[in-house]
Amino acid sequence: MIGKLIAAACALALHTSTAGAQVVAVEQGRLHGVDRGRSVAYLGVPYAAPPVGQLRWRPPIPALRWSGVRNASSFAPACMQRGVSMPGETPPTTSEDCLYLNVWTPRRIGRRAPVMVWIHGGGYANGSTAMPLYAGDNLARRGVVVVSIAYRLGPFGFLAHPELTAEGGGSSGNYGLRDQIAALTWVKRNIAAFGGDPNNVTVFGQSAGAMSISLLMTSPQARGLFERAIAQSGGVFEPLQLAPQYLLANAEHDGVRYAASLGANSIAALRALPADRLLDGEAGRVSHPVIEPVVLPRAPYDAYLAHHFADVPLIVGVNAEEGRSLVDVSGVTAANYAAGIRDTWGELPPALSGAYPFTTDAEAQQARVAFETDLRFGWDMWAWARLHAQEASHSVYYYQFAQRPPFPSGNVRFGWGASHFAELWYMFDHLDQEAWAWSAADRATANAMASYWTSFARTGDPNEAHQAPWPRFVNDHPQVLELGRSSALVAPLTPQLRVFDSVYAAVRGRPFGSREE
Repeated sequence: MIGKLIAAACALALHTSTAGAQVVAVEQGRLHGVDRGRSVAYLGVPYAAPPVGQLRWRPPIPALRWSGVRNASSFAPACMQRGVSMPGETPPTTSEDCLYLNVWTPRRIGRRAPVMVWIHGGGYANGSTAMPLYAGDNLARRGVVVVSIAYRLGPFGFLAHPELTAEGGGSSGNYGLRDQIAALTWVKRNIAAFGGDPNNVTVFGQSAGAMSISLLMTSPQARGLFERAIAQSGGVFEPLQLAPQYLLANAEHDGVRYAASLGANSIAALRALPADRLLDGEAGRVSHPVIEPVVLPRAPYDAYLAHHFADVPLIVGVNAEEGRSLVDVSGVTAANYAAGIRDTWGELPPALSGAYPFTTDAEAQQARVAFETDLRFGWDMWAWARLHAQEASHSVYYYQFAQRPPFPSGNVRFGWGASHFAELWYMFDHLDQEAWAWSAADRATANAMASYWTSFARTGDPNEAHQAPWPRFVNDHPQVLELGRSSALVAPLTPQLRVFDSVYAAVRGRPFGSREE
């Protein structure tokens, strides 16, 4: 069925032989892009109707057609949010009317180019495709078509509520994930107009964007919409017993509590509130995906073991010092380390709390960074790689990003090491966006990373990039490519990750990767 839809869409798309033509035709109408020299950008392209009024908290519907030629030279507003997704970022202009995407295509394409669809991070509460860091120009110059998509955030994207569940035939929440699926569907149907190959689509994302990919890979609604996946620092594989907020009944309870915090006793009352008001109250309670019957019938861990996942080539990875940008460790000492962990995470099993030894204050700070790195990202990515290697027929490649960018000094959370999001300047090949003291090693790492990523998008194998060899990850002899510093192969099997395995196995009642009897 999807193949027939794509064929019909390709027949509708008025694609000239050179993707550099600035006017293209998609199903909704014609678009005029911006010539960037070696690439052409089409910005603020609607992929769904504005989710406003009675469409608030409903699945996205197709964008309306327009007449004439639409100017696609500027970004659309970001989805509703407060604050920023990264330190130093300027808060974006926002609107509830935000379901737009952007396309960067090479100036000249001899044949259909691979497509890379970027899903931004931001904890499902923040993020904008208009961030200069996310511009696809430099990747497009490597011969790929790059797409970045916006999706509803916070309560707009993830509110579950009993009334919404009744409206949705037993399902609510996950409107932001439905947006991502709608955007991928639009890409399949229209990307040929930009010179892209609808049968060679790679989804890639970071943080919440990578978490989304772990969910899309196990969602029946997203099956067949992409051929490869790259997940940077984000996955959802921990036991649901430790994350009960993901269960629909609990999410509905939080939704009712959120509505009450705004003085609303019904969904009709919530729909009548202005968009800004919905960011008040207990909005943080309703800013995460939900396991529900339609979009996410199973948690990713269980879906993998049931073999209900997209069996596609996969890259996963983590940054060596994720925790440095997530926790201010400047005040951590050997004396207060345990209390700080307890204040943030509650009581931990003794095996886990003792897995990060230290004696001095400096070692305590390093231990806290390592703990936060493994707890929030390291174990999930290691789990994902092992599950894919165990269950999939296609390869998985694992990396650890270790290059320390020359971040500006003065902010301990932003200025330390290979932290969360530090790889983005390299992966997008955007070092020149910042007037920092980039070294030859930085530039080599950026070239390597962009080359690996675009090679993988082209063939499913990053080794076409003519960089250091990157063997596939196998459970019998796991190897991880370190990006930056040495570009050597390292082993991920740290004692700390093994401790997480034992703790989570005790919670699940069975060893990692084993099926229920």
